[in-house]
Amino acid sequence: MKITALTDLHGKSGIIPRFGPLLKEADLVILTGDNTHFGHYDDMQAIIQAVRQFNNTVYAVSGNCDYPDGEQYLVETGININACMKEFQGIHFAGISGSLPCPGTTPHEYSEEEFGITLDSMTAEIRYPFILVTHQPPFHTKNDRVAFGIHVGSKVIRRFIGDFSPLVCFTGHIHEGKGIDMVNKTKVVNPGPAKEGYYASLIVEDGIIRELRIDRVKG
Repeated sequence: MKITALTDLHGKSGIIPRFGPLLKEADLVILTGDNTHFGHYDDMQAIIQAVRQFNNTVYAVSGNCDYPDGEQYLVETGININACMKEFQGIHFAGISGSLPCPGTTPHEYSEEEFGITLDSMTAEIRYPFILVTHQPPFHTKNDRVAFGIHVGSKVIRRFIGDFSPLVCFTGHIHEGKGIDMVNKTKVVNPGPAKEGYYASLIVEDGIIRELRIDRVKG
């Protein structure tokens, strides 16, 4: 299976055609949130439809800059993986939307306790191999480090990864946290903001990672 993952489009639908060849050749496209920039239902619809012009097989969560009603569009179209688990080509996918409270006001935030309740509700559904998709990165990785080296990730998400060992955790939110890191046996991947052309590519065969990389489209 080949997966193309995008995060933090922030409503920049005009850049999506630059990802077109990558989206077409993927078996699955994953969107890890902030698909819109403070957008609602119609804005989420516009972004998802732009992606689906190139690949109709999409799983997504929403981010802190996506209003919760935007997630309703993801639910209605069957591509939402927030607070649930879905299977595709032998790989299971689970997700969690939103972020921890931010310095500024954003419309889709949760506490660590609320993250914990959501993650706990999914544990009975876990099947292996599985991939976790979170907008908020786990704590103390290169993916959650902001200016001056401060880590702002979720300790609850990190603990969940340590307890259940997903194959990969795709994340986003922290634009400067682009990179690939490890939490125990799990690869943690923040592709970098798609609005600037960044993406991640993953190839999985028989539950084993064959290729995992971050790159940037030209143009």
